[in-house]
Amino acid sequence: MGIILNLETATTNCSVSIAEDGELLSLKELQSVTYSHSEQLHPFIEEVLREASKTPKDLHAVAVSKGPGSYTGLRIGVAAAKGLCFSLDIPLISIATLEIMAFQIKADKGFIIPVLDARRTEVYSCVYDNSYQQVRETRAEIINGSSFMEYAKEGSVHIIGSGATKCKELLNHPNFIFETTLVPSATEMCKFSYDKFSNMEFEDIAYFEPYYLKDFIVRGKGG
Repeated sequence: MGIILNLETATTNCSVSIAEDGELLSLKELQSVTYSHSEQLHPFIEEVLREASKTPKDLHAVAVSKGPGSYTGLRIGVAAAKGLCFSLDIPLISIATLEIMAFQIKADKGFIIPVLDARRTEVYSCVYDNSYQQVRETRAEIINGSSFMEYAKEGSVHIIGSGATKCKELLNHPNFIFETTLVPSATEMCKFSYDKFSNMEFEDIAYFEPYYLKDFIVRGKGG
């Protein structure tokens, strides 16, 4: 048995779920452009525990979305997860934010590319095939007219997430399908966290840090 609390705070969506053996018991989330995670996260944790008729002592692990994403959002989520793990003496699990996003799309063929808005024309991205196998590593990159074109030439490409808006403005190919409103959610974390719990894939609580992927562009003068 594995009762796991899942925290997703990498983007504008403050999302908390609790699951038992990978099955969702309760979910609470709020999408807010003001990043109200510091006010919402702990009340959401209390609410999902109450709705699932659980207490913190019932938890077997805490899972957190590790990034990339908002620096502040990631810090808030990881700090809360570490605090719970330390106080309850339970393991910490981390899950890649872009992988959480990819599972929101079902594609019969082609590719799924979750993209998070970074700054200017930059995004954080990763590429998965339609069976959710990662085919290209996570990158921070500047979007231009040729971005992801090698995948569009092979078939349909679902570009999803907050970075899809700027991609839509710059990319022109009939195989691109843009989903601009999708955000990572603790709903998709349930299966991931239980699989990692079953395989004892835990983080070192003392040393774990979010995957910021920050300061990735070396700019010239005036850049």
